[in-house]
Amino acid sequence: MMEFFTADMWALVMFATLILVLLLGYPVAFTLGAVALLFGSIFLGLDFFSLLPMRIWGIMTNFSLLAVPLFVFMGVILEKSGLAEDLLETMGLLFGPIRGGLALSVVIVGALLAATTGVVGATVVTMGIVALPTMLKNGYSPTLATGTIAASGTLGQIIPPSVILILLSDMIGQPIGRLFLGALIPGLLLVFIYLLYIAWKAWQDPYCAPALAGDDHVWDIKFFMRVFKSLFPALVLVVAVLGSISWGIASPTESAALGATGALLLALSHNRLTLRNLLDAMQHTTRLTSMVFLILIGATAFGLVFRGMEGDHLVHELFSQLPGEKWGFLLVSQLLIFTLGFFLDFLEICFIVVPILAPIAQHFNIDLLWFGILIAVNLQTSFLTPPFGFSLFYLKAVAPPSMHIGVIYQGIIPYVILQVFVLLSIAMFPELALWLPNMVDRWHGF
Repeated sequence: MMEFFTADMWALVMFATLILVLLLGYPVAFTLGAVALLFGSIFLGLDFFSLLPMRIWGIMTNFSLLAVPLFVFMGVILEKSGLAEDLLETMGLLFGPIRGGLALSVVIVGALLAATTGVVGATVVTMGIVALPTMLKNGYSPTLATGTIAASGTLGQIIPPSVILILLSDMIGQPIGRLFLGALIPGLLLVFIYLLYIAWKAWQDPYCAPALAGDDHVWDIKFFMRVFKSLFPALVLVVAVLGSISWGIASPTESAALGATGALLLALSHNRLTLRNLLDAMQHTTRLTSMVFLILIGATAFGLVFRGMEGDHLVHELFSQLPGEKWGFLLVSQLLIFTLGFFLDFLEICFIVVPILAPIAQHFNIDLLWFGILIAVNLQTSFLTPPFGFSLFYLKAVAPPSMHIGVIYQGIIPYVILQVFVLLSIAMFPELALWLPNMVDRWHGF
């Protein structure tokens, strides 16, 4: 049997084994390492792994990846500062008197939280606790309410600063700052299309998204000052983090440190910077960062063995024989990522699949920045697609017990379609992703 298969064909068997074991529910980091060690020791010998320590050392000393724990810490602190609740309450009052106003406010708050916290789980849970009961109480369609909250919570995956963009930059060899700038317009386009869909839905069926009943707040200077006070901290953080990168004042890692400091000051100003909250934030950051780096180390071992068995050459050959060359590769690669998103976590796809696809994209002279943005938008759908969409689980955990998971599944269908539409738009019009970073490069004289 072993003589029948060549080494590169066994590499594909190794890949299939990995996917199967992951679907059985085994931990990702240890599964990656175990499968790599098993196949590597059989086909390459244990001496082959002498290369691995230097690869791991390179990961642990990568200054760019230091931005991961800093942005995670910033997000957790902001979630505990009460910023989300303040924004939801204020935006609800501002947009509530119009049809679909509560849903519109959820999308806007989701975008603002994405640009400040970027933590999908915290955003979905917070909006599910605060906004979902209000929307249901005011007669909103359960499918529209749940779909809007779940989809808005995932905006943190494409709107910078996003952890997935940081990890992708390392996988495809593109600067984090350029990737942040490239994701900004697609992220805002997604927000705009969400708002457009909700407005159309409310106009088409007024009963599924009615105006806020019994609204009695006074639209005076005091009310608008309250709106300003809720929006101001979020906008300052966005400008501080993204502006410092765009203007060349700070590197992405330094801007992450600036954002983390701003989050601490904001929590302090809201009297939420307690020792308990600080310890919780540090523990959450440590757990999440450790998980990311363990997966990255396991993926490095897997990638090393996969390339050692010449699996990358076989995949390259398979993709090279596709009809349509560049466009055939783009279509199949994006379909592969979209399909895997139904079953695998975005981290698994990022660390396992992207390193295999990136060199092939480079062979076809595809702009890797554009390719990275396509992948980021595509990975965002993995949070919404059943059966393993994490946003769906987060929302179900805080939804009323009587709400069936099928209602949430039904609610996210239009938003998945909208995400696919944005993905196709970026594929057809690359300037949506490339115009802003290229303009900033020209501004800096590059």
